[in-house]
Amino acid sequence: MSNGEAEHKALVLDHVRKYHQERATDAEFVPGVTEIWPSGAVLGEEDRVALVEAALEMRIAAGRSSRQFESAFARRMKRRKAHLTNSGSSANLLAMAALTSPSLEDRALRPGDEVITVAAGFPTTVNPILQNGLVPVFVDIDLATYNTTADRVAAAIGPRTRAIFLAHALGNPFPAAEIAQLADENDLFLIEDNCDAVGSTYGGRLTGTFGDLTTVSFYPAHHLTMGEGGCVLTSNLALARVVESLRDWGRDCWCEPGENNKCLKRFDYRMGSLPEGYDHKYIFSHVGYNLKATDLQAALGLTQLARLDAFVEARKRNWRHLRDALDGVPHLILPRATPGSDPSWFGFIITVDPDAPFGRRELVAFLEARRIGTRLLFAGNLTRHPAYDGRPHRISGDLRNSDIVTEQSFWVGVYPGLTEEMLDYVAASVREFVEARP
Repeated sequence: MSNGEAEHKALVLDHVRKYHQERATDAEFVPGVTEIWPSGAVLGEEDRVALVEAALEMRIAAGRSSRQFESAFARRMKRRKAHLTNSGSSANLLAMAALTSPSLEDRALRPGDEVITVAAGFPTTVNPILQNGLVPVFVDIDLATYNTTADRVAAAIGPRTRAIFLAHALGNPFPAAEIAQLADENDLFLIEDNCDAVGSTYGGRLTGTFGDLTTVSFYPAHHLTMGEGGCVLTSNLALARVVESLRDWGRDCWCEPGENNKCLKRFDYRMGSLPEGYDHKYIFSHVGYNLKATDLQAALGLTQLARLDAFVEARKRNWRHLRDALDGVPHLILPRATPGSDPSWFGFIITVDPDAPFGRRELVAFLEARRIGTRLLFAGNLTRHPAYDGRPHRISGDLRNSDIVTEQSFWVGVYPGLTEEMLDYVAASVREFVEARP
């Protein structure tokens, strides 16, 4: 870059900073008028500058920022490899598909094999199981933690069970050490859906470090955002290689786009029935996808990553504020952290006791009328949705608590963009509604 180009770039970015500062306003919170979102991105000056800088340099595909983010995020999450994707849902798809790779030989999952998961969750933890010709085995959850237990998982293991695929519910860790031990003892793969739980720990250890593969989402609702985006992490280099191949069209070559012959034998391969010396850049060893992210997304991810610790602490603080403010309110089942965990919370979930003199629908309507945003625990019991009618599955035990969640649970926000004043208004509104009903 010439001196003139550098000067023009610095001038543009200086104007971007001024533009951001002019737009930034600390609007007064007006109860009942100002909307309180259940989730959202917290974007600052450096985020805006990073996006514009990447755009100025026309880094429109995966490149320098993507590699920097993958390296930094892998270190932060204590994994050896991280592969960026275009969404957390794509990350889940890649993680599940990787376990079907022929390169795993006898350990590869095959059509009809079973994968244990929970019924009460988000569909993109379950959909990749079906999309790969596998059979989900649904287990129930505990109320209060909203996670399943090692006992339930152990009871679900059958002769065709080959893997476990679980999400840490709303940032609250499932008993990851115990379930990882179960997986090891039964020669099962474990995938951790860590999309809601970046920064959570179980037994002092980060969630996302217990499984063979881990997935993360960077959708605006999550702990870090790239707008859209996700990531697959692992410390198993063989699985990492499969994930990369599946993400990048299924190709066997590991050169980045625009790179050539990093292996120094680009025209020396013989694979399949291809002619000897066929260009390795165009040899495909998996039936893959194109699920890469872009440098625009990664540039935003890098500035967001620098604030992760502050985001995590804000989520913990906001959750504790609501928990203390609502303690003792009758007819409500309040959440609790899984014993031995320190969650980086995604939301604050409330279940209306089935014997209460009111239902969830009434309470949610009251809060929404006050501009307090609410969400359900995603799909609730997935087996009750039309999308899964007639789909192969097995249910282990009953799904009693998953049904209670479907009928009676909802959550409100704890994300870092909420102020103490907003949280007080949420808690006061819940109390007001309940106390008006004998």
